[in-house]
Amino acid sequence: MTGLVGVFDSGIGGLSILQALRAELPQSRFIYIADSGHAPYGERTDAYVMARSRAIMAELLKRQVQALVIACNTATAVAIEQLRADCPELPIIGVEPALKPALALSQTRRIGVMATRSTLASAKFKALLTALASQAEFVVQACDGLAERIERSVGSNDTADIKALCAQYTQEMGSFGIKSGQIDTLVLGCTHYPFATAPLRELLGPQVQLVSNGPAVARQTRLKLAQNTSLAASHALDDLAAEAATPLTLLSTGEPQLLQAAAQRWLPRLPTETVYRATRLATST
Repeated sequence: MTGLVGVFDSGIGGLSILQALRAELPQSRFIYIADSGHAPYGERTDAYVMARSRAIMAELLKRQVQALVIACNTATAVAIEQLRADCPELPIIGVEPALKPALALSQTRRIGVMATRSTLASAKFKALLTALASQAEFVVQACDGLAERIERSVGSNDTADIKALCAQYTQEMGSFGIKSGQIDTLVLGCTHYPFATAPLRELLGPQVQLVSNGPAVARQTRLKLAQNTSLAASHALDDLAAEAATPLTLLSTGEPQLLQAAAQRWLPRLPTETVYRATRLATST
C-alpha cells in the first residue's frame, strides 16, 4: 500500500512510532516533524500544545498528507479531538499507552506502566485505566527525566543516566517476573521509552514482556490509509512536491542535527537510503 503519511512529535521519541509505521507500510512515504524548538510538550499548557499541534498539522496539510499520526501522548490527549474537528476528512491517529495489548499478554494480571507524569495525569489515560482496572492490577510509575535523558544520549552516546533511571523506576514498581504476584508485562507508555529497551531487558530479564504502542498505531494507520486512498497529493505546492516524493522527509523546528543523529541511530534504513538528512522547519504558534 502506498500513501503519504505525516507524523509528528515534540522531539525524537516519535521515531519509535515511525519505525513501526515503516515496517507496516513499506511502500508508503513519510514526513516526520520533530517540534523540538517548542519542546517539551509535557511542561507546556494545554493551550500551547493545542496551538503547536494545529501549526504542525497545517504544515503537513500543505504537503497533502493522506493520514496524520500524532506520535506524542501529550499532544494526543490535548489536541486530537480538536484536530479531527478542524479537518474531518483527514484520518488522524493518536497514541496511548498500550494497556489493552498488555492485558492480552499478561498471565499474572499485574502490569507495569512507565509513562511521563503528564500522560498519567491526563483525563484520557485515567479513563483508559478506569475502564480496564477490573481486569488486572496496573502498577503505574511516573518516570521523571527519562525521556529527556534519552534525547540527550543521541548527542553523547552516554547511557549511564538512562540505565540508572530505569533501575530506579523499575525497583520502585516492585517485583518483576512470571510468578504469581509479580509484574510480568511492562507497558512503555512514552514514545521515547522503546529506545531504552536494552537496559530494561538487562534489568528485568527475558521473561518479562515489554509492550509499546508502535505496532498497534501502525496497524490502525494502515487501515485508515486504505479507506482514504482518494485523498491524493494532487495539488501539492511545487516547492514541496520533490520533498513529498521522497521515502522519508525529516524536519525539525529545533536543531536538525539531533533529529538526524537519532534517525541514523535508531531508524532502520530502506535499501535505497544511504543516509538520513534532517532540515529545519520554521513554524509560528
